[in-house]
Amino acid sequence: MRIADKMNYEQVNSGLQKNRNELSSLQNQAATQKRINKPSDDPLAATRVLAARTDIGASQQYIKNINQAKTFLEFSDQSLGELTEILVRAKELAIAQSSDAGANDATRKVTATDIEQLHGQAVQVGNRKIGDRFLFGGFKTTNPPFTTNGEYRGDDGEIKIAINKEANVSMNVPGSRIFIGENKRGVRAEPKAEPDSTVATELRGPASAESSEESGQGSAEGVDLSGLGESWRNRGTNIFSVLSDFEVSLRANSKEGVQDTLERIDEALAQVVLTRSEVGSRLATLNSANENLTKGVVDSKALASSLEDVDTFELVSDLNKSETTLKASLASSSKLIQPSLLDFLR
Repeated sequence: MRIADKMNYEQVNSGLQKNRNELSSLQNQAATQKRINKPSDDPLAATRVLAARTDIGASQQYIKNINQAKTFLEFSDQSLGELTEILVRAKELAIAQSSDAGANDATRKVTATDIEQLHGQAVQVGNRKIGDRFLFGGFKTTNPPFTTNGEYRGDDGEIKIAINKEANVSMNVPGSRIFIGENKRGVRAEPKAEPDSTVATELRGPASAESSEESGQGSAEGVDLSGLGESWRNRGTNIFSVLSDFEVSLRANSKEGVQDTLERIDEALAQVVLTRSEVGSRLATLNSANENLTKGVVDSKALASSLEDVDTFELVSDLNKSETTLKASLASSSKLIQPSLLDFLR
């Protein structure tokens, strides 16, 4: 077969181009420290790397969700701790004023002022917010959920956040469940009968009396509530009503009313403690999910690194080899195409 000069030139160009492409690819790997810089470098490994990066991005977003929910729940738990202290203080005052041995009309009226302040503090706890979002308003996080009288203006919504592909956790507890005693079915707690409805009407005014009749609460002293049993307890306890009724009993100098308040304060405390345990359970779930996601991010990064990162020692060796090969190709090519037209004209 006749070998033409054109064939020699094409072969030389092809060989040099191949060597230069290989050297350029190795230099690019050295600059980026990545073995895979485009999908064509290793299609299978590139697919696995992209999947790992997708998992990392999703996990990082879940971690952001968890951190936000943890902040919300931790501040809620702190606020519920303050509410517990308020109720404990109210119980101490109720015990002190529940007998005639160490209490009288004057001390009970002074204590009533303390209970009024505790009521105001409980309202402040109910209107606690973090940033510009109220904690206990349900979905209504932009407006205060409680009025100064303890009337609830929020809803029963629970804000859920995704902690992984298959699970959601509520980051809030509606104030209707904590303070009003409304259960998940929407049944509101109804205050027990006041010790003396006549005195209560005088202190609270006609409007309060009418609202009491509409809500179905008892209107006379001595109403037997023992027959309600667990169904009554399942309704929960209206904390603001407990404190208000306690204040009324103190101002009316009613020992029986103060004694009746003790049991209701215990129910309110149990209600708050139960809610705090629920919040604590959610925080434990978030911490566990956060640990798993963090470990998953580390594992995914390790997998992606093992697939796309270069071996430095191997890379340096390949660079030297490729550079030597290119120099050898240039030297041999110069001898192969050395004759020119001037050489033939001599």
